[in-house]
Amino acid sequence: MNGGVLILGGISAGGAALLLGAGVLAGMVGSAGGIASLIAYPALLAVGIAPLPANVADTLASVASLPGSALGSRPELRGQGSRVLRLAPLAVAGSGAGAVLLLLTPAGVFGRIVPFLVAFAALALLVQPRVSAWLETHPGRNGGPWSSCGLFAVWVYCGYWGVGAGVMALAVLTLAVEPHLAQANALKNVLLGVADVAGSVVFIVYGPVRWAAVVPLAFGFLTGSRVGPSLARRIPGSILRIVVALAGLGLAVHLWLSPG
Repeated sequence: MNGGVLILGGISAGGAALLLGAGVLAGMVGSAGGIASLIAYPALLAVGIAPLPANVADTLASVASLPGSALGSRPELRGQGSRVLRLAPLAVAGSGAGAVLLLLTPAGVFGRIVPFLVAFAALALLVQPRVSAWLETHPGRNGGPWSSCGLFAVWVYCGYWGVGAGVMALAVLTLAVEPHLAQANALKNVLLGVADVAGSVVFIVYGPVRWAAVVPLAFGFLTGSRVGPSLARRIPGSILRIVVALAGLGLAVHLWLSPG
């Protein structure tokens, strides 16, 4: 007990409840085509976690949404096993490199970079419908060295920060690997999960992991990703996207004015 407040590994019971609720909402937002970390990351900051360990906790917790996204994409994943096996090592290598780069970045420097990363993710969320519409009208080119370089860059970004990486990965996969958006999105879900797992392994071994924050947030992600699809259908996607993106831009301004 600390001043009458139950503390669990440095996080109060109220903070853990906040993270659980944020995880549920983040899972729902992700299932509606949003960027889940724009909900989860501010919640981690709100319970007193510094920017770098907050990013680590967000990455580890997001792994919990993997089973739901993979199971929900089974029809679109049929026949893509060879692609997953071919592209997964690139996701592992890129995300691992990004995670190592994050751990080598001084905390103060990362705190200064974060506002721009949050703003980028919010803008990526706003333009996501336009990107998807454009991709539907431009057939893929089926590979090439540039696609491997592009995907590797996306996975490095995923390991370093990750917020908005799904939008970037979908664009590269649709242009270079799979021209059909539904199949490319399913492939993206699996590869993004593989990248998150790889980055998480690096963080678990070498990083500052706040398990007291990871556990409730992960439970929230798991719950939200399971119940989200049915509930998210009742919320207009455009409204949800705009609200989350504007909140992200507001957070970016706040973090820039008051770095953690």
